[in-house]
Amino acid sequence: MKLPLLEKALAASRSGRAAVLATNLKNGLQTFIEATETAGDLTLDAAALAAIRKAVTEDRNTTIETPDGPVFVEVFNPRLRMVIVGAVHIAQPLARMATLAGYGVTVIDPRTAFASDERFPDLTLSTDWPDEALEKLKPNRRTAIVTLTHDPKLDDPALAVALRSDAFYVGALGSKKTHAARCKRLAARGFGESELARIHGPVGLDIGAVSPAEIAIAILAQVTQVLRAEPQSDREAA
Repeated sequence: MKLPLLEKALAASRSGRAAVLATNLKNGLQTFIEATETAGDLTLDAAALAAIRKAVTEDRNTTIETPDGPVFVEVFNPRLRMVIVGAVHIAQPLARMATLAGYGVTVIDPRTAFASDERFPDLTLSTDWPDEALEKLKPNRRTAIVTLTHDPKLDDPALAVALRSDAFYVGALGSKKTHAARCKRLAARGFGESELARIHGPVGLDIGAVSPAEIAIAILAQVTQVLRAEPQSDREAA
């Protein structure tokens, strides 16, 4: 393995960018592939690049067959993150489920009575104002943002930052009527229809969820659907 190429892949991942290191197992040739850069001596055809894009989307290493021999594809994706705004009842099961699914979870709520270690053990908590906290977290294409407070003073500033970010998922709790009012307020802030369409509201898949745990399941299922099932070409490494 060529150390400079490995270092490039690791640096890209640390910076929040997906990257791939492809190695021909027959002749040892290697290529580093990232959205804005390619380096190395291994040439790949369109079929191989398509297989690499699929591997990046699925977060898995794989071996693909090419005319020049088998190529091992090592994926260097940044860790998935979920930012939950609102340390409410739904946030508790959602944070646990998201952690089990491999997300690094941060819960934001300036109300310290809600955002406590007792209610959210072993999780990263922020009691900053949501927009300030999100600015510090710098959401990227591997970040899902979910607002749960029902309070425009907390949710709206968070959504404004989320819509200006590269977050792959933005969701907001509330009824259709609540969401319509929310969109009207955000439009007054200057957001257009295409930007507002990024918000999944009411949040979660429509599975008839009632309890906090069921709603959490619906939310994580929708996040997974967006991450895995929907085309995300702008997040692919090649």
